[in-house]
Amino acid sequence: MTDPVETILGHRFARPELLREALTHRSALQGKARHHGSNERLEFIGDRVLGLVMAEWLAERFPDEQEGELGRRLAQLVSQPVLAEVAETIGLPSVLSVAPGEARAGVKRRATVLADALEAALGALYLDGGLETAQRFIRQAWDATMTRQSEPPKDAKTALQEWAQKRGTMPTYAIAERVGPPHAPLFTVEVTVGDATACGTAGSKRAAEQAAAEALLQELGA
Repeated sequence: MTDPVETILGHRFARPELLREALTHRSALQGKARHHGSNERLEFIGDRVLGLVMAEWLAERFPDEQEGELGRRLAQLVSQPVLAEVAETIGLPSVLSVAPGEARAGVKRRATVLADALEAALGALYLDGGLETAQRFIRQAWDATMTRQSEPPKDAKTALQEWAQKRGTMPTYAIAERVGPPHAPLFTVEVTVGDATACGTAGSKRAAEQAAAEALLQELGA
């Protein structure tokens, strides 16, 4: 009998333990050292797989565009808000394993949790089925988003700054949290424009600022 998650991902896993790991949030492993068995390691792999597959797809789809335009497209397609949107669309929240308390708090709907889980699922797909399997899923899951992207998007920080300037203000960014070891830090940045705020989390301050700007643009409907 096919696992519902395998139906979502379009792949029958030879190593189902990879799938379980991909869908296990660290909160579900309280008490275990270094979150052993959570989806964080697979997320690391999936992030790289997504970047490679998406870069190849963009170069194929937009043969006349140069690095800068392709880079802006890539940054938007692999951004936290888009990852969370794709995760919601395919039904990932319903199969994600989190601690009961976190589930009641609505953690399954948080953009950062959904984005991480989707990247972990991509990592599991790659390790179990190879690059072609991961590529097939990515092209199907991101097809609608790719189709909507008729023009290269502006850098999120630039777009937010332009939006704010038209209203006589400017965005301000502040590091809300920095966790993790020196070789693998995780930054959470908060951006504020007027009374509106949003946060973004990433492995570098610059990427976290971009994620925060993207999140605020979505919140503002800009």
